[in-house]
Amino acid sequence: MSVYKKFLGQTAVYGISTVFSRLFNFILTPIYTSVYQKGVYGIFTNMYANASLINAVLAFGMESTYFRYLNKFEDKKQEVYNNSFLCIAFISTLFLVTGLVFSTPIAAYLSSKPSEIADYQQYVSFFLWILFVDAICVIPFAKLRADGRPFRYSVAKFLNIGCFVGFNLIFIYVIPAMIKHDWLGASWIASWYRNQWIGYVFLSNLIASIVTFLYLLPEFLKLQLRFDKQLFGNMFGYSWPILIANLSFIINENLDKLVLKKLLPPAIADGEVGIYGAVCKIAIFLSIFITAFRLGAEPFFFSHAKQQNAKQTYATILKYFVIALSVLFVGIIANIEILKFFIRKEEYWVGLPAVPYLLLGYVCLGIYTNLSIWYRLSDQTRFGLYISVAGAVITIVLNLIFDPTI
Repeated sequence: MSVYKKFLGQTAVYGISTVFSRLFNFILTPIYTSVYQKGVYGIFTNMYANASLINAVLAFGMESTYFRYLNKFEDKKQEVYNNSFLCIAFISTLFLVTGLVFSTPIAAYLSSKPSEIADYQQYVSFFLWILFVDAICVIPFAKLRADGRPFRYSVAKFLNIGCFVGFNLIFIYVIPAMIKHDWLGASWIASWYRNQWIGYVFLSNLIASIVTFLYLLPEFLKLQLRFDKQLFGNMFGYSWPILIANLSFIINENLDKLVLKKLLPPAIADGEVGIYGAVCKIAIFLSIFITAFRLGAEPFFFSHAKQQNAKQTYATILKYFVIALSVLFVGIIANIEILKFFIRKEEYWVGLPAVPYLLLGYVCLGIYTNLSIWYRLSDQTRFGLYISVAGAVITIVLNLIFDPTI
């Protein structure tokens, strides 16, 4: 029973921080949908969908690899930490420099009209730095989980979401109030402030990421710039199938938002993406539960793998996890007529019929997240690649067939 108590204790701490951070983020949804037109909110949805794909590439599957090799080579914990971080740091730096050089063509590709390119260049610059900072924080965050420091991890997450929400409220409400009532410095602020500019959401995210990076500096100072080539060869062989699997998973979850913009007529594309992105937020409750479970379960599963009763423990956890997942699934669908009021404008409600399908997808994802531990523990990560790629191919084909017609 002590094993389950340990698992539940860690998962509860991660869960509380995840639930509250994501709920604070969710609170912004009615604000965004009331302040921004659906076409503008479509820009928000599209940019974050693209960012999620790039996040998976930059992380390179090193988070799971870090946990696996930390327990596999207990005498080389520092080397595992160094290798994992340096791999992500190299890829992220290369990405940042390349992105900054080609920011104009990227902006031209993402924008729907030539008049939007200048704004998209700023959006791209914000996201390049956000993705870079978030990527180099992946392994320090993983170290906190591996060292059994869920409270410090939670503080970092609360700090991040607090800054993000706080600066959003400043840009959306406080600064316009300062200009309107001619408070101190109002004339200077009015000279650069753009009312209802979606770029301030991305700037708020960048500020939050930088603050989180500063909070994690003690973990960065524990790094040693030494690279173990032989160990990295083994880690790379383990991680690249996870990278493909994670990328395929992100495609499954976000490709719909990306292809809608390209497959629908330009006149309605941003608006439809905005509607879809808003109603997707209702399904966030299941996503929060799965994320909280994964944060607590992943380090626990790896550390418990050598125990005799490991399989039975994993099976018991899966059983109760599926029960909880099913209760949440039914509860959200039963109360969707109440939850829709979080999306304040009725023009978004036309997308509500998509929510049950999204929820069912999250149920399947949660079960897969639990079961996928077998190929990670047995070092057969190629099976994760096969499964995820098959799912991604189905997603791509069905989106291409159904999106333009339905």
